Parts: sequence; C-alpha cells; structure tokens
Amino acid sequence: MSAVVMPELDYPDDNGEPMSDNTLQFEWIVTLKGGLEAMFRDDPNVFVAGDLLWYPVEGQPKVRAAPDAMVAISRPKGYRGSYKQWEEGGVAPQVVFEVLSPGNRPAEMKLKHAFYEAHGVEEYYVYDPDRVTLAGYLRDRTGQFGEVPVMDGHVSPRLGIRFDLADELIVSSPGSGRFLTHLESVRQYESERAKLEALRAKLRAAGIDPDAV
Repeated sequence: MSAVVMPELDYPDDNGEPMSDNTLQFEWIVTLKGGLEAMFRDDPNVFVAGDLLWYPVEGQPKVRAAPDAMVAISRPKGYRGSYKQWEEGGVAPQVVFEVLSPGNRPAEMKLKHAFYEAHGVEEYYVYDPDRVTLAGYLRDRTGQFGEVPVMDGHVSPRLGIRFDLADELIVSSPGSGRFLTHLESVRQYESERAKLEALRAKLRAAGIDPDAV
C-alpha cells in the first residue's frame, strides 16, 4: 500500500499589502527598525526585522502577521523571507511595533492586538505619528496584555529603550542614543566629519602632521 503524500503548504513571503500608507508612517517604520538594528549591531543573537511576515503556527499559513518592526532575542541575524516560528526554536518575537496611518481601522488594530497577545509577544507598542500618541502593552502574569498607564518616560523591560513624548516621539537607548532618521544620521556624520577636518587643518597650520598624532 503506497504512502499518502500530503501537499506541501505554501507560506508566502509577501502578503500583497504595501509596507506603509504614507511617507510619515514609512519614515517612522524605517527609523524604528534602523535604530533597533544599530542598537543590537554587535549582538549576533538578536534578529530585527521590519514588515516581515511572521507565521507562528506550522501548518496554518493563513495565521500570520507582519509587524512594522519586531525584535526576536536569542535568534541569529541573517536573511529570512519570512519568520517561521517552528524554524526559530519556537521563539516568538518578544517585542513588536506598529506605526499607525489614517487608513488603520479600530477593528484591524483590535485583531492585531489579539494576535500578538495570543502568540507570545511580551511587549507591544503602537505609535500614531499624526496625533503623537503612543500606547504600550506588557504581558502580565495571567498571560494577557496590560496597558502601560503612562508611556512618557517608559523604559522597555526587554530592550531598555526609553520613550519620551514631546512634539514627536523620542526613542533612545543607553548605548546608541536617540533613534535618528536616515537624513539625521547623514547630517550627524557630515557634521562630525567637518569638525574632524577643521581639527586636522588647525594641526597642519601649526606645523603638526595630523596623521602622526
């Protein structure tokens, strides 16, 4: 009697939806993902991703989500077409972020909240850049999300990053400082380079070889 061959399930790497609805949302997604990557750049066992499909349950490809940014601690860096949890030692992303756009509906966000709560996320943060509001949820002893009562000044238990709310959200880490946009990073680099060149010029004017200092 021949064995029954089950059809192989397909876990698409693309859900057909755009990464963002507008430039402000996109900028914040990139800033959060980039800041987290910079923060953990020297740790080979922290995986950071943005808009990556996460499949928590093997055999159920329709059960999936694509957080705007996520952090999986104890998982190695490297390329992934999607995050299949059963191939990741059963490790769920511990921290996820969503950046709202005007197109997000309450029912949609309620489903995302329930998904992350059901599938092991420890910390869930939702930022609305249009209204400059931030909500945070931490898993409590009952296994459910409890809302952080005050997010201004809140420090993530898992990541150690701090959230401050003023005219916009400021996210900072003890080691890397404030999360910068790409343009801010370029300007900071150019400013530091200009200072270095000015110092080298002063040394040369004083008859000192800057390369020998």
